[in-house]
Amino acid sequence: MGNTLAEKLLMHNTGVENIKPGDIVITKPDTVMFHDIYTPFVYNKFKEMEFKEVWDKDKIAIMFDHLNLTCLKDDPRHLRYGYKFAEEFGIKNLHVSEGISHQLMPEMGYAKPGQVVYVTDSHTTTYGAVGCFATGIGHTEMASILGTGEMWVRVPSAIKIQIDGVLPEFVSSKDIILKVLGDIKSDGGTYKSLEFCGTAIDELSVDSRLTISNMVVECGGKVGLFAPDEKTCDYSGVNYEDVKWLCFDEDANYERALYYKAEELVPQISCPQYVDNVHPITEVEGLKINQVFLGSCTNGKLEDLEIAAKILKGKKINPFVKFIVSPASNKIFKEAIKLGYIETLVEAGAMVTHSYCSLCQGRSGGLVSDGEVILGTNNRNFLGRMGSAKSLIYLSSPAVAAASAITGVITDPRKI
Repeated sequence: MGNTLAEKLLMHNTGVENIKPGDIVITKPDTVMFHDIYTPFVYNKFKEMEFKEVWDKDKIAIMFDHLNLTCLKDDPRHLRYGYKFAEEFGIKNLHVSEGISHQLMPEMGYAKPGQVVYVTDSHTTTYGAVGCFATGIGHTEMASILGTGEMWVRVPSAIKIQIDGVLPEFVSSKDIILKVLGDIKSDGGTYKSLEFCGTAIDELSVDSRLTISNMVVECGGKVGLFAPDEKTCDYSGVNYEDVKWLCFDEDANYERALYYKAEELVPQISCPQYVDNVHPITEVEGLKINQVFLGSCTNGKLEDLEIAAKILKGKKINPFVKFIVSPASNKIFKEAIKLGYIETLVEAGAMVTHSYCSLCQGRSGGLVSDGEVILGTNNRNFLGRMGSAKSLIYLSSPAVAAASAITGVITDPRKI
């Protein structure tokens, strides 16, 4: 019998043969990263465990992305501990205000096909888009890895998600994952590997795949995996011959399979206050909004800015809508300036911020007030996540967000 992508990755890393769901294996991570929110806790736990040095300083990264710009009393403490850990233990892979960590990890080559990566954040699943077993852990587990270079994992069972055909115009990977989450529900993928294939998936860019893998955690997924192809290898700077072993086996044991025809998919909206409360846009369009957010590790990539600029070219944001744009990394920001996307968005009335987590984690400018409605391209719409607990958060694709910013109501981009 064949193996799932998750099984292959864990077998490759551990050298264990014939593993099955439920088995416990000891992995040796290729890379780990912790970001600014967890720096004090990782540092103190590492000291408490009485480690004197890290296992491999070249395989450790620290990134500041959540607490920039600092706006709360305790923020500077977190930044100080990040610098402190890096200086004390010789960590050279320190990235301050260069972008969102989940964008930087694959973009900068810290997460590559065939690897095992752990990060102190739930959206670590993002890197599965490049064929990487990547999952979130707590600060105690991170401290342990920093000292030992090992981490146990229970082999997950897997769900195969196959999408064939050609996606209609203005239907994107965000609509794919929202549709899947609406069908599986918030607990339907708990500690499972969601593995994506099909002719429609093959045509997706790596950026689009990153969007899908990013959100598999919203149904409890342990990892969200794509088999690497030539596009993946070009993105990650690896040779396809070295990773072609990570492919789908027809006889792999999948717990469940979901099949979709791409042509039947439509723009989707996640409605308050749970990500799996998903509806086709026809059931939600016309709802008045106060604010639009384009950004986050889910949809702050170059192609997201491109589609928004395409829709907004020569148009103006509704005068009663605030539109905030946060590119996912400085590299993306600079390229978007070069290509004219930022100029187009600003001319339309958008407010463009530094590259950081921004409104997705309820930080600094743009927080919504009581009774306000915000439409975001981020990954979560939990109660109070983007401001007041009396606000309402809807999630959509960048195309829907841009179209809605023009009209002031949730709008199908196919009608603009």
